[in-house]
Amino acid sequence: MKNKGVQFILLSAFFFAVMNLFVKLSGDLPSIQKSFFRNLVAAGVAAVILIRSDQGIRFQKKNLPLLILRSTLGTIGILCNFYAVDHLVMSDASMLSKLSPFFVIVFSAVFLKEKADTVQKLSVAAAFAGSLFIIKPGLQIDQIVPSLIGFAGAMAAGSAYTCVRGLSQRGERGPLIVFFFSAFSCLVTLPYLIFSFAPMTGFQLGSLLLAGVAAACAQFSVTAAYSYAPAKEISVFDYSQVVFSALLGWIVFGQIPDALSFVGYAVIIAVAVMLYQHNRKVSGCSLDNPSPGIKERKFGKIN
Repeated sequence: MKNKGVQFILLSAFFFAVMNLFVKLSGDLPSIQKSFFRNLVAAGVAAVILIRSDQGIRFQKKNLPLLILRSTLGTIGILCNFYAVDHLVMSDASMLSKLSPFFVIVFSAVFLKEKADTVQKLSVAAAFAGSLFIIKPGLQIDQIVPSLIGFAGAMAAGSAYTCVRGLSQRGERGPLIVFFFSAFSCLVTLPYLIFSFAPMTGFQLGSLLLAGVAAACAQFSVTAAYSYAPAKEISVFDYSQVVFSALLGWIVFGQIPDALSFVGYAVIIAVAVMLYQHNRKVSGCSLDNPSPGIKERKFGKIN
């Protein structure tokens, strides 16, 4: 059901904004260390949910290659994003990460045959333009390498979310997808963590653990979102993360967005509403009812 997909993508955007807040509060720690704790908590939460379920921690053998691909791409996306954050201005790194919805639509069209119409394509482009007003990127020539790495991270993330959609279509459970990815990422980053571990204060540890909780909630939400609706119909709502981030920044750090940022918020919200209405007309039915060709998929309790 499309309305559930929209609701879950908005939830994921909110929790990702909360995750970034706690990552910022954790201070100057190695990116690999922040990434490890982010995935460790998510893996633990997903494991508990799976153990309490009837099926336990079991996956369909036919889905193993796609699970590994999703986890590999997701891990690359996280590491590239953290590298970009460490070596670029935050606004530049954020802009690059916001390219991932474009890659979701591209790869969904190529591999899942989910074609986007002209209005949907223009809507995503307009949302992208709105985000430019907010983060106001200003890449410089001497930052080409980290910029390209950030771009690669967005591409990897978009590919990973396309894999999530494919796994959901194959009947794989959301908590299993989250657990497999998180555990995979922890195993991959553990050797690096051992050699580059930085001592942490209690506050830093608590911040990273809370960042991990927020990341787990975000991961469950985005997994649910792409299991309920095609990327072309909901990915634009992912831009609401910049609105949530602005609100949290104002509440916690006293940061007040400038006039251009408010223009960006207005553009994103307007585009989201317009796209929502367009998809209702295209589907030929209310979003409160199942849409043609899309069946509600059960993937286990996520709370």
